[in-house]
Amino acid sequence: MAEAPASRKLVIASHNPGKVREIRDLLAPLGFDIISAGEAGAPEPEETGHTFAQNALIKAEACMTATGLPALADDSGLEVDALGGAPGIYAARWAGPEKDFGVAMERVERELQQAGAKTLQDRRANFACALALAGTDDCYHIFIGRVFGHLVWPPRGDRGFGYDPIFVPDGYDITFGEMDPAEKHRISHRAAAFAKLVAHLRRTETTL
Repeated sequence: MAEAPASRKLVIASHNPGKVREIRDLLAPLGFDIISAGEAGAPEPEETGHTFAQNALIKAEACMTATGLPALADDSGLEVDALGGAPGIYAARWAGPEKDFGVAMERVERELQQAGAKTLQDRRANFACALALAGTDDCYHIFIGRVFGHLVWPPRGDRGFGYDPIFVPDGYDITFGEMDPAEKHRISHRAAAFAKLVAHLRRTETTL
Protein backbone atom coordinates (compact mmCIF):
# COMPACT_ATOMS: atom_id res chain seq x y z
CA MET A 1 0.00 0.00 0.00
CA ALA A 2 1.36 3.44 -0.93
CA GLU A 3 2.29 5.64 2.00
CA ALA A 4 -0.05 8.58 2.61
CA PRO A 5 1.43 12.01 1.83
CA ALA A 6 2.70 13.86 4.88
CA SER A 7 -0.01 16.52 4.40
CA ARG A 8 -2.67 13.88 5.12
CA LYS A 9 -0.92 12.36 8.13
CA LEU A 10 -2.14 13.35 11.56
CA VAL A 11 -0.75 12.25 14.90
CA ILE A 12 -3.21 11.86 17.77
CA ALA A 13 -1.32 13.13 20.80
CA SER A 14 -2.56 10.47 23.19
CA HIS A 15 -1.38 7.19 24.65
CA ASN A 16 -4.94 6.26 25.71
CA PRO A 17 -6.17 3.47 23.38
CA GLY A 18 -9.84 4.20 24.05
CA LYS A 19 -9.45 7.89 23.27
CA VAL A 20 -7.39 7.19 20.12
CA ARG A 21 -10.04 4.74 18.93
CA GLU A 22 -12.84 7.29 19.37
CA ILE A 23 -10.87 10.04 17.64
CA ARG A 24 -9.94 7.72 14.76
CA ASP A 25 -13.62 6.89 14.26
CA LEU A 26 -14.66 10.55 14.38
CA LEU A 27 -12.03 11.58 11.82
CA ALA A 28 -12.59 8.62 9.48
CA PRO A 29 -14.77 10.57 6.99
CA LEU A 30 -11.98 13.09 6.37
CA GLY A 31 -9.54 10.49 5.06
CA PHE A 32 -6.53 11.31 7.23
CA ASP A 33 -3.85 8.70 7.89
CA ILE A 34 -4.14 8.57 11.67
CA ILE A 35 -1.35 7.39 13.97
CA SER A 36 -1.16 7.62 17.73
CA ALA A 37 1.57 9.29 19.75
CA GLY A 38 2.61 5.84 20.97
CA GLU A 39 2.93 4.52 17.42
CA ALA A 40 4.95 7.60 16.50
CA GLY A 41 7.23 7.25 19.51
CA ALA A 42 6.24 10.65 20.89
CA PRO A 43 6.59 11.10 24.68
CA GLU A 44 3.81 12.22 27.02
CA PRO A 45 4.53 15.79 28.17
CA GLU A 46 3.73 17.01 31.66
CA GLU A 47 0.32 18.65 31.67
CA THR A 48 0.92 21.92 33.50
CA GLY A 49 -2.04 23.91 32.16
CA HIS A 50 -4.92 25.21 34.23
CA THR A 51 -7.64 24.54 31.65
CA PHE A 52 -8.55 21.78 29.23
CA ALA A 53 -7.52 24.03 26.32
CA GLN A 54 -4.09 24.76 27.79
CA ASN A 55 -3.36 21.08 28.42
CA ALA A 56 -4.56 20.06 24.97
CA LEU A 57 -2.26 22.63 23.38
CA ILE A 58 0.73 21.47 25.46
CA LYS A 59 0.20 17.92 24.22
CA ALA A 60 -0.40 18.89 20.59
CA GLU A 61 2.66 21.11 20.38
CA ALA A 62 4.90 18.53 22.07
CA CYS A 63 3.72 15.81 19.70
CA MET A 64 4.13 18.01 16.63
CA THR A 65 7.65 18.95 17.72
CA ALA A 66 8.61 15.31 18.37
CA THR A 67 7.23 13.92 15.12
CA GLY A 68 7.44 16.80 12.66
CA LEU A 69 3.83 16.06 11.73
CA PRO A 70 0.59 17.91 12.43
CA ALA A 71 -0.85 16.79 15.74
CA LEU A 72 -4.28 16.77 17.35
CA ALA A 73 -4.64 16.58 21.11
CA ASP A 74 -7.70 16.12 23.24
CA ASP A 75 -7.96 17.09 26.88
CA SER A 76 -11.21 16.16 28.45
CA GLY A 77 -12.75 15.43 31.78
CA LEU A 78 -15.76 15.26 34.01
CA GLU A 79 -17.02 18.41 35.74
CA VAL A 80 -19.42 17.83 38.63
CA ASP A 81 -21.49 20.81 39.71
CA ALA A 82 -21.76 19.84 43.39
CA LEU A 83 -17.97 19.38 43.56
CA GLY A 84 -17.20 22.83 42.20
CA GLY A 85 -16.31 21.47 38.77
CA ALA A 86 -14.02 18.72 40.09
CA PRO A 87 -12.41 16.48 39.03
CA GLY A 88 -12.14 18.65 35.90
CA ILE A 89 -8.63 18.71 34.44
CA TYR A 90 -7.60 16.22 37.13
CA ALA A 91 -10.11 13.58 35.96
CA ALA A 92 -7.39 11.14 34.89
CA ARG A 93 -5.32 11.76 38.01
CA TRP A 94 -8.25 10.71 40.21
CA ALA A 95 -7.77 7.27 38.64
CA GLY A 96 -4.31 7.06 40.23
CA PRO A 97 -1.04 5.79 38.77
CA GLU A 98 -2.73 2.54 37.70
CA LYS A 99 -5.34 4.52 35.74
CA ASP A 100 -8.09 2.64 37.58
CA PHE A 101 -11.29 4.50 36.81
CA GLY A 102 -13.20 2.22 39.14
CA VAL A 103 -11.29 3.98 41.91
CA ALA A 104 -11.98 7.36 40.31
CA MET A 105 -15.72 6.73 40.07
CA GLU A 106 -15.83 5.60 43.69
CA ARG A 107 -14.14 8.83 44.71
CA VAL A 108 -16.69 10.90 42.79
CA GLU A 109 -19.54 9.05 44.49
CA ARG A 110 -17.92 9.34 47.92
CA GLU A 111 -17.42 13.08 47.55
CA LEU A 112 -20.96 13.55 46.25
CA GLN A 113 -22.30 11.82 49.36
CA GLN A 114 -20.08 13.98 51.56
CA ALA A 115 -21.47 17.03 49.76
CA GLY A 116 -25.00 15.89 50.60
CA ALA A 117 -26.06 15.26 46.99
CA LYS A 118 -29.46 13.54 47.10
CA THR A 119 -31.45 14.66 44.06
CA LEU A 120 -30.75 14.42 40.33
CA GLN A 121 -30.19 18.18 40.34
CA ASP A 122 -27.52 17.68 43.00
CA ARG A 123 -25.84 15.18 40.70
CA ARG A 124 -25.64 17.39 37.62
CA ALA A 125 -22.41 17.06 35.66
CA ASN A 126 -20.93 17.51 32.24
CA PHE A 127 -18.13 16.12 30.17
CA ALA A 128 -15.92 18.78 28.55
CA CYS A 129 -13.52 18.33 25.66
CA ALA A 130 -10.92 20.70 24.25
CA LEU A 131 -9.24 19.84 20.96
CA ALA A 132 -5.98 21.50 19.98
CA LEU A 133 -4.77 21.24 16.40
CA ALA A 134 -1.08 22.11 15.98
CA GLY A 135 0.14 22.45 12.41
CA THR A 136 3.70 22.40 11.17
CA ASP A 137 3.28 26.06 10.14
CA ASP A 138 3.22 27.05 13.85
CA CYS A 139 -0.50 27.76 13.67
CA TYR A 140 -2.91 26.22 16.15
CA HIS A 141 -6.64 26.13 16.75
CA ILE A 142 -8.76 25.24 19.78
CA PHE A 143 -12.25 23.70 19.67
CA ILE A 144 -14.44 23.19 22.78
CA GLY A 145 -17.40 20.82 23.23
CA ARG A 146 -19.58 19.79 26.18
CA VAL A 147 -22.37 17.32 26.91
CA PHE A 148 -24.58 17.70 29.99
CA GLY A 149 -26.32 15.13 32.15
CA HIS A 150 -26.31 13.60 35.62
CA LEU A 151 -24.41 10.93 37.53
CA VAL A 152 -25.75 7.58 38.73
CA TRP A 153 -24.52 4.94 41.13
CA PRO A 154 -23.58 2.12 40.88
CA PRO A 155 -21.78 2.19 37.50
CA ARG A 156 -23.69 0.68 34.58
CA GLY A 157 -22.32 -0.78 31.36
CA ASP A 158 -18.90 -1.83 30.12
CA ARG A 159 -18.68 0.21 26.93
CA GLY A 160 -16.69 3.39 26.52
CA PHE A 161 -14.00 4.24 29.05
CA GLY A 162 -13.24 6.50 31.99
CA TYR A 163 -16.30 7.81 33.81
CA ASP A 164 -18.74 6.66 31.09
CA PRO A 165 -20.50 4.06 33.30
CA ILE A 166 -21.80 6.70 35.75
CA PHE A 167 -22.81 9.45 33.29
CA VAL A 168 -26.33 9.66 31.85
CA PRO A 169 -26.62 12.36 29.16
CA ASP A 170 -29.68 14.59 29.08
CA GLY A 171 -32.53 13.03 27.14
CA TYR A 172 -31.42 9.45 27.83
CA ASP A 173 -31.97 6.89 30.58
CA ILE A 174 -28.80 4.90 29.92
CA THR A 175 -25.18 5.71 30.68
CA PHE A 176 -22.44 6.25 28.16
CA GLY A 177 -21.15 2.89 29.38
CA GLU A 178 -24.38 1.23 28.18
CA MET A 179 -24.71 3.20 24.97
CA ASP A 180 -23.89 1.94 21.50
CA PRO A 181 -20.57 3.56 20.52
CA ALA A 182 -22.06 5.04 17.35
CA GLU A 183 -24.74 6.81 19.37
CA LYS A 184 -22.21 8.09 21.90
CA HIS A 185 -20.03 9.42 19.07
CA ARG A 186 -23.06 11.32 17.77
CA ILE A 187 -23.84 13.22 21.00
CA SER A 188 -20.68 13.27 23.13
CA HIS A 189 -18.57 16.24 24.23
CA ARG A 190 -15.87 14.96 21.91
CA ALA A 191 -18.36 14.83 19.03
CA ALA A 192 -19.38 18.45 19.71
CA ALA A 193 -15.74 19.58 19.63
CA PHE A 194 -15.06 17.49 16.52
CA ALA A 195 -18.03 19.01 14.70
CA LYS A 196 -16.33 22.40 15.14
CA LEU A 197 -12.97 20.96 14.04
CA VAL A 198 -14.44 19.33 10.93
CA ALA A 199 -16.31 22.52 10.01
CA HIS A 200 -13.04 24.44 10.31
CA LEU A 201 -11.11 21.96 8.16
CA ARG A 202 -13.77 21.96 5.47
CA ARG A 203 -14.23 25.72 5.56
CA THR A 204 -10.54 26.44 5.21
CA GLU A 205 -9.80 23.35 3.08
CA THR A 206 -6.92 22.70 5.46
CA THR A 207 -4.53 19.98 4.31
CA LEU A 208 -2.35 20.19 7.42
